[in-house]
Amino acid sequence: MAKTEKTLAPLVHIVKRDPGSVTWKYRLLVRAIAVLAALLLSGILITLLTKKNPLAVYGSMVSGVFGSPRRIWNMLQGVAMLLCVSLAVTPAFKMKFWNIGAEGQVLISGLACVATMMFLGSALPTGLLILVMVAVSILAGTIWAVLPAIFKAYWNTNETLFTLMMNYVATQLVDYFLKVFVKDGSGVLTPMPQFGLPVIGNQAYLLNVLIVAVVTVLAYIYLKYSKQGYEISVVGESENTARYIGINVKKVIIRTMLLSGAICGLAGLLLVGGTNHTISTTTAGGRGFTAIMVSWLGKFDPLYMVLTSFLLVFLDQGAQQVSTDFRISSSISDIVIGIILLFIIGCEFFLQYRVVTRKNRKENV
Repeated sequence: MAKTEKTLAPLVHIVKRDPGSVTWKYRLLVRAIAVLAALLLSGILITLLTKKNPLAVYGSMVSGVFGSPRRIWNMLQGVAMLLCVSLAVTPAFKMKFWNIGAEGQVLISGLACVATMMFLGSALPTGLLILVMVAVSILAGTIWAVLPAIFKAYWNTNETLFTLMMNYVATQLVDYFLKVFVKDGSGVLTPMPQFGLPVIGNQAYLLNVLIVAVVTVLAYIYLKYSKQGYEISVVGESENTARYIGINVKKVIIRTMLLSGAICGLAGLLLVGGTNHTISTTTAGGRGFTAIMVSWLGKFDPLYMVLTSFLLVFLDQGAQQVSTDFRISSSISDIVIGIILLFIIGCEFFLQYRVVTRKNRKENV
């Protein structure tokens, strides 16, 4: 008779939490503890590396964001633009279409917008010019986004590489046309505020903030309550399941990337037509890549993404003020930002899993 082999159950093991069992109070508590722990560790490092009072450093960060009306509006503008690009990539990511090309989609949209301002600014009345700027910016963004979507839908190409390479193409196109547009060879295009979007309430960034706020609400409703938002979720869970229940996967991929490109087009319009009134290869400012972090930290929820966008802009703008006030290397500020983000990302483990201990090690036969 064969002997039965006995094994001891582990004292500690990890169990995935039921998403419905995690209350908002618990989420808030875990994230608050993570932020406090990150600030404590950052304070210790600041003291060791710079001999500065960490409370003074944190105060400088807050002052750099809320210290004056101008700084507050700069923060709101930064949050709005980062959030806009994040909203663009979110539907694609929720569908598990890895759109890494938001940077290029914003740039190509800005290029279309600035070309319209240059060549039609003096020929069209203001109202019609704005309509044309909106149309060409959104069209350029959708074209740049739908190309990899078509190749993915029909030939199953790698969308990550495709969209990434499109970034480089867009950057080089902007660089080329700047050489064409600027006759003196400097590559710097003079701003054209006279052809830009209207200014509301004497605040240059108010229109941008209002437009992005509306887009955020619409994106939340679209993803959470619409049939198309449901189809995006199903395709993201399993393409085979989506096909089984009658969803046209190719149509969903192309339609979703059209939406993604359109929102990137809107971001390009707001950055060029509403903010800079010119363009350069750095107009997108890396937002296309930062938006990936915002989208993932926000769990693809537009409302949560408002908070994550604010956090990243707050840390970036505050870090610049710290470097100025204390005349310390910006790398110290980057270390603080990295620690805080690491703790915030790491705390997601405790929201998705729980550690279970067994008081009695029972034998498993």
